[in-house]
Amino acid sequence: MIKARILASVVLLCGSLFAPVASAENLDHTRQLLATKQCQKCELSGAGLVLANLAGSNLAGANLNRANLSRADLSGADLSGADLRNASLYGANLSGANLRGANLTGADLRDAMLEGADTTNVILAGASVRGTTGLGEYQGRLENLYQWGMEEGKRKNYPGAIAYFNEALTIKPDFAPAYLGRSASRAEMGDYTGALQDAQYAGTLYTAQNNPNGTQTSEMLVKQIEAYQARASGNTGGGGNIINVLGSVLLQLLF
Repeated sequence: MIKARILASVVLLCGSLFAPVASAENLDHTRQLLATKQCQKCELSGAGLVLANLAGSNLAGANLNRANLSRADLSGADLSGADLRNASLYGANLSGANLRGANLTGADLRDAMLEGADTTNVILAGASVRGTTGLGEYQGRLENLYQWGMEEGKRKNYPGAIAYFNEALTIKPDFAPAYLGRSASRAEMGDYTGALQDAQYAGTLYTAQNNPNGTQTSEMLVKQIEAYQARASGNTGGGGNIINVLGSVLLQLLF
């Protein structure tokens, strides 16, 4: 279940908050890595490795907590079991890398490339993965897509928001929050018929899922869309951004 997965992520995050403070970077280990690309179980926490050429490196079990690996070439690298909590891997090339069992809690993976990477049992709780390619299915992807859709809606990029909600629905067709988000976006674009259909269907799903708060929110959204539609027919305009109006409520239904 979604809430169960989120709870597991929260537990992992809380665990990391109370974990012992990571050791400092061992400069000898850093030099060893750059010279030989062999640094199994090395102490590299907080290391500055921006743009480093680490293709094919052996970093299995290494401590890379908070390391800066932005735009580094880690293609084909062995990072199995590595501690990459809160590490920056922004724009990094991890194509074909072995990430089996790696801990990427809170890591920045935006725009990283993971085509062909082994992500078996990887931990991604709280990781930033927007723009990441090749990641495929992962725990939390559904929630991320929903949040990104909400963010685009608040920016008034309604087509972009709908694209994220649609992607979420391909993963879980009965994911009611995505129907609400898509409904609000459609209403802002003037597609009141589609918006009402989505809001009403979300209500049906929430009722079947025994979620009275969701059902109530769906009904509230239907009324809001009907009011928009009436104002639009009277040429008085829509009257505001529905996603902004209902944003906090919609997020509460997810979390």
